Amino acid sequence: MKKFTVSAVFVVFLLTLLTVSSATGCTTMLISKGATEDGSVVVSHSDDNDLMDQRIIYVPAMDHEEGAVRSIYCSGAAMGEFPEYRCFLYPRMVTDDRGPAYMGEEPSIALGTIPQVPHTYAYFDGNYGIMNEHQLMFGECTDGAKITAKPEPGKRIFYSSELSRVALERCRTAREAIALMGSLIEEYGYYGTGETLPVADTEEGWIMEIAPSPEGTGGLWVAKRVPDGEMFVGANEFRIREVDRDDPDMMVGKELFPVAKKHGWWKPSDGPLDWLRTVSLGEYNHPYYSLRRVWRAFSLAAPSLGLSPWVEDGYTKAYPFSIKPDEKLSVRDVMAIHRDRYEGTEFDLTKGVAAGPFGYPDRFYGPYDGKGDVGDPKRKLDGAWERPISVTYCGYAFVNQARGWLPDPIGGIMWLGLDKPADTVFMPFFVGVESLPDSVANCDTSLFSRDSAWWAFNFVSNWAGLRYDAIHGDIVSRRKALESGFLEKLKEIEKEAMEINRKNPEELADFLTSFCDENAGRTVDGWWDFSEELIVKYDDGFINVGQMGTQAGYPMEWLKTTSWPEGPTEYGKR
Repeated sequence: MKKFTVSAVFVVFLLTLLTVSSATGCTTMLISKGATEDGSVVVSHSDDNDLMDQRIIYVPAMDHEEGAVRSIYCSGAAMGEFPEYRCFLYPRMVTDDRGPAYMGEEPSIALGTIPQVPHTYAYFDGNYGIMNEHQLMFGECTDGAKITAKPEPGKRIFYSSELSRVALERCRTAREAIALMGSLIEEYGYYGTGETLPVADTEEGWIMEIAPSPEGTGGLWVAKRVPDGEMFVGANEFRIREVDRDDPDMMVGKELFPVAKKHGWWKPSDGPLDWLRTVSLGEYNHPYYSLRRVWRAFSLAAPSLGLSPWVEDGYTKAYPFSIKPDEKLSVRDVMAIHRDRYEGTEFDLTKGVAAGPFGYPDRFYGPYDGKGDVGDPKRKLDGAWERPISVTYCGYAFVNQARGWLPDPIGGIMWLGLDKPADTVFMPFFVGVESLPDSVANCDTSLFSRDSAWWAFNFVSNWAGLRYDAIHGDIVSRRKALESGFLEKLKEIEKEAMEINRKNPEELADFLTSFCDENAGRTVDGWWDFSEELIVKYDDGFINVGQMGTQAGYPMEWLKTTSWPEGPTEYGKR
């Protein structure tokens, strides 16, 4: 194979910018069991692109005949749509081999196949795999890389979406999953962008990072364990730095060192191989697009560290791979981090002229803004918005808990928040269910539907833009009551589930499914009712409590910044 020069690699990188979809990134966290209040391992992820398929799908466990193969499908989450493989943003996949929720009339075209195993596990699936019946769980964020490769049958058939699904189908532990995914990358090839995948089980958590290879086949990868008692945050930039092949807390792909050396990305005289510098251009899109979120999450969890929000460049080592929180974190603490928009900091998005009179924190991207997950960080931009953890274009977020002291069906919980974290409710779903509610498993973002849970939360979030300071306060009050109620109810449900598991284990799945269905149904129906309350309460710019037409107007501090003080208060020409 012809050897690439470094300059040629950068040409390939820049050319691919023209074809990469304008995905807008994700934030993901892993909190080890020694860093959580209850001793659970936690993995969270916000899927920050509401152009994608927002359905959360239950894929059932299955048995397969000897000699069967497993199809590998193209993913729109990698680089956008590939019609030649019937790969679209929605639906993400159409196939008969992943259970009824993925069936359809025009099946997706496989990039290739791998040998199937006799039995595959049940799991929750989104645009990436989420969590399986044995409490193995994933997070995800996209990263910029020097190489961005298209799928190619026979050479590059895997992206992280299908890698995570195969691992959830076949593995019980994080180490087992990483070893499997690494072998699949090296044998079948990796396409797409760079990726960070938190992978965790009931005992420990690892971070696996992947980049396409300039060789045209295979792929580059490395994994590092998160020390017990610490937390990790990833936000669209590789977070692993020095790679030590002798470190028992690291796993390293066999191609990394020889390929990096061959293509001039690293040489032994440089010292330890720096993964971030070797395979990427550092931070992408624009300065602080990634690093500000890492700073914020770490600062919320460990303010005692006194981390600075300002760094010298995108390759900074100011923010360590993982940190020890000042206090052990609860699942509600993790949700709160995902809901953050820099409130109370110098970057507070509820302040300033762009927030308008009512402190609206969301920013809408347009033609003048940086685009995509792999933007050249050196390009000139006329301006940029701060990129918070919670964004208006988030499709869904989850906080997964693996609790090893409980049986797997009861111990694993996916706390699912549809639409953006700041204005949603995180609903609990046990991994021991045998289906997910129709309202969760159905969503087409191009068609408004009251049968879709996603649309309930999306509608309320958008309605809040009318008078965000007041309506967001109503949302916070309502969601706090709901989420607190869930946590209290789970104590009762888990106690009952343990008794069922002891006496009649064959009835456990039905019990857990019924609870999750009914709980989600009440929540979603209640949120639709809430939306109608908000329509009336804030109709026509008033705050209608008790009677219609109560004038609220604008805050005086904002009025002073407008033409209001110079308005027509007297006759005569000025």
